[in-house]
Amino acid sequence: MVQSDHDLLIEMGFDAERVKLAVAKTKGLQDAIEWLDKNSNTPIDELKGGASTSSSSAAPTGDDGELNADGDMAEVAGTAASLKCTDCGALFSSPERAQFHAARTEHSNFEESTEVIKPLTEEEKKAKLAELREKLAAKRAAQATADIASNKENERIRRKRTQEGEKMKEELMKKKQIDEAIKLRREKEEDIAAKARIMAKIKETEDARAREREAAKAKRLGLPVPAESGSAAHAAAAPVAPAQPPKAANHAEARLQLRLPTGGAPLIKSFPAETTLFEVAAAMEQEKGFAPKSFTMTFPRKVFQQGIDFGMTLKEAGMTPSCALIVG
Repeated sequence: MVQSDHDLLIEMGFDAERVKLAVAKTKGLQDAIEWLDKNSNTPIDELKGGASTSSSSAAPTGDDGELNADGDMAEVAGTAASLKCTDCGALFSSPERAQFHAARTEHSNFEESTEVIKPLTEEEKKAKLAELREKLAAKRAAQATADIASNKENERIRRKRTQEGEKMKEELMKKKQIDEAIKLRREKEEDIAAKARIMAKIKETEDARAREREAAKAKRLGLPVPAESGSAAHAAAAPVAPAQPPKAANHAEARLQLRLPTGGAPLIKSFPAETTLFEVAAAMEQEKGFAPKSFTMTFPRKVFQQGIDFGMTLKEAGMTPSCALIVG
């Protein structure tokens, strides 16, 4: 049983509604394929809207309105049976088909011809079907390749944005840690000064009470009240300077010998005594590309952990004037 054009188009994978419109609007398998290709992106509702007007003119007739047994225009002697493209020699059964050919190929030279367009044979239909299948497969393969390339580019952009976001978070975290270390150091200095002021006030009060006790004792015994020495009187009159906490040896710098876990020669650098361990870690990361998580003092053995001890200064950690550290 010979398959109809409608069945062949359905087998080729076209939508049933579009196939029905294509068969109604055109004449022959070749024209239906060209119509489906031309209107592949046109909405179905728009195509249906023009179905009524197109169907009436879908089948061209001769001057007498008769069709032959194959459904083609009946040839009338002395009249044009087709339009011929003089640029490539293709024949067309209607001006609409010639216009479509001109739009697709940019050919512009046509003439009337008495040649009758013969319908496709079964072999030609099968060859056309195979050709269209190859075109569809190539089109789908090209689209799949384009989709893969687009997905790769989108993934590259997404990863780049993620890396930039992570880098920004790291920088913000480092800045926050530095600010916290500076704040802790300032609070410690203020706490030390406040304690010194309290100790000075306590000493001043104790000295005044001692003098009062001595004066009362001398009065009871009938002894002259001891006069305050000039230095003592001056000290009493002058504001008492806040007592300073006991100081360690005053070393302005700390010379550190830093041994990396990767081995090799140790890194030897000098830092101001007030430098925090966090600032030492930042300097190492900038110079060696390695971010320390801990510092271990070899003697006496002590471990300083990031997030716990990195706010300490080298002076507070007892690393002045020199110290050997193992970087972890």
